[in-house]
Amino acid sequence: MPSVSHWLVTGAAGFIGSHLVEELLRRDQVVRGLDNLSTGRMSNLEDVRRRVGAERWSRFTWMEGDIARPSDVERAVAGAEYVLHQAALGSVPKSVEDPRTNHESNVTGFLNMLLASRAAGVRRVVYASSSAVYGDCTESPAREERIGAPLSPYAVSKRMDEEYADVFARCYGFEAVGLRYFNVFGPRQDPNGAYAAVIPRWIDALIAGRTVEIYGDGETTRDFCPVENIVHANLLAAVADLPREAPRVFNVGLGGGTTLNTLFGHLRDEVARSRPEVAAVRPAYGPFRAGDVRHSCADASRIREWLGFKPVKDLATGLAETARWFANAHIPA
Repeated sequence: MPSVSHWLVTGAAGFIGSHLVEELLRRDQVVRGLDNLSTGRMSNLEDVRRRVGAERWSRFTWMEGDIARPSDVERAVAGAEYVLHQAALGSVPKSVEDPRTNHESNVTGFLNMLLASRAAGVRRVVYASSSAVYGDCTESPAREERIGAPLSPYAVSKRMDEEYADVFARCYGFEAVGLRYFNVFGPRQDPNGAYAAVIPRWIDALIAGRTVEIYGDGETTRDFCPVENIVHANLLAAVADLPREAPRVFNVGLGGGTTLNTLFGHLRDEVARSRPEVAAVRPAYGPFRAGDVRHSCADASRIREWLGFKPVKDLATGLAETARWFANAHIPA
């Protein structure tokens, strides 16, 4: 990584965005954060401030704004050398209920970011894509060059982002790298709301004594990936010396599938370390959710080859640390 560079992190008050801000500040970079606070929380940035200390925090500039407004994006990218674009509406069920808002944020907002970044002379945009783009493709593990029909408006939006990035490279020579995240988890992930990710929602329910509901039969699999690996991949993708022939879309995951039933067992065991009464808890089962894929696992060979990516945290360690974090800083739903 360059000694000191200027970075823009969109979605900076969100789960992944706040972890990116924290790591960049720990590396003594200059960081601007943009967020409209629709899903992000200022408490996430307050936690970053406490963790990095006053001197490093002084390198951070906060900007409240919306990527769907071109003027906000243009102000945010001014002076940035690298953009880590995390701002999006990340819920599959929400996109099914409200496809228009999903499109405005995830597609129009991304196009605004590409246009403003190109005009401002940004060196590279690294943007959050998603394993949702694989849709109904049954090949496992998922390889970047083989995708299926999308199963939700959210999946469509992320696929359109990849197409826009590819067109900007072809038409304008502009550098953008997409990272297809597989199920990310870790501290500061919001457990609240109907569309919360499964790991924080289940930990929160176990701590609070509520019933854990599994959609379907529990044999659905996901490639659960600690957030530290996502941060690592973003920084590698931003500064890598990529030749012209190199791909510009990469999976980010651990490369293994874990069933929801197995995940529940791991989380129950971790929470039971501090709350023994949880050890005998059993989940309830409900119907499958519309738009969900049955199995999802990353082939991580491309990102290893081109970016030199190696996971910095494994699943077991990530689950244990996340469960402890929620136990110590429990946010009641």
